[in-house]
Amino acid sequence: MDAEIKALRRIPMSNPFLKLSYPLLLVLIFFSISRPLLAAALTDMDKSVRSMVSGIISYTRWPQPEQPPTLCVFSTARYRDALSAAEGLPVTYHPVMVHSRQDVLNAGCAAIYFGSESPEQQVELQNMLNARPTLLISEQNAECRIGSSFCLLFNTDKVTFAVNLDSLSRSGVRVNPDVLMLARNKNHE
Repeated sequence: MDAEIKALRRIPMSNPFLKLSYPLLLVLIFFSISRPLLAAALTDMDKSVRSMVSGIISYTRWPQPEQPPTLCVFSTARYRDALSAAEGLPVTYHPVMVHSRQDVLNAGCAAIYFGSESPEQQVELQNMLNARPTLLISEQNAECRIGSSFCLLFNTDKVTFAVNLDSLSRSGVRVNPDVLMLARNKNHE
């Protein structure tokens, strides 16, 4: 057995090409093994957003339940990595990254998380979904008068949400009334 190991150690050094690529191979192996260790950890705000969105989705019911529901996250979203990351807190949805309205239409989203899309663009997409039950959540719609049903509101150290009842009533989904009461309370996190 020792003779086999010594023979394997000599193989890379006998070929000039392998001799030059051996250090590169070791570096690639190191980075592939340590990549999860080098990944950025979720910040407290990332965790809050992830928990908030996961909680909203867990208290939402669709006419035809999908387990877990597909959450389409627009690539323009500030917290897209936190919502789609495999590490950290468990989620109640299956995340899918989307880049355009066409991606959303093709993905069969049960919920959509908007980034920099305007409230008008959110309404336009909602109309394009042809009355398909879809929960809309936005991170940049502070007024929350049109567009998304749930609008995340960011303070320096916490995230809260507002509810657009008109949009929610047109969404085709049902949300537990306790969640709606939290939005009125303003003390939720």
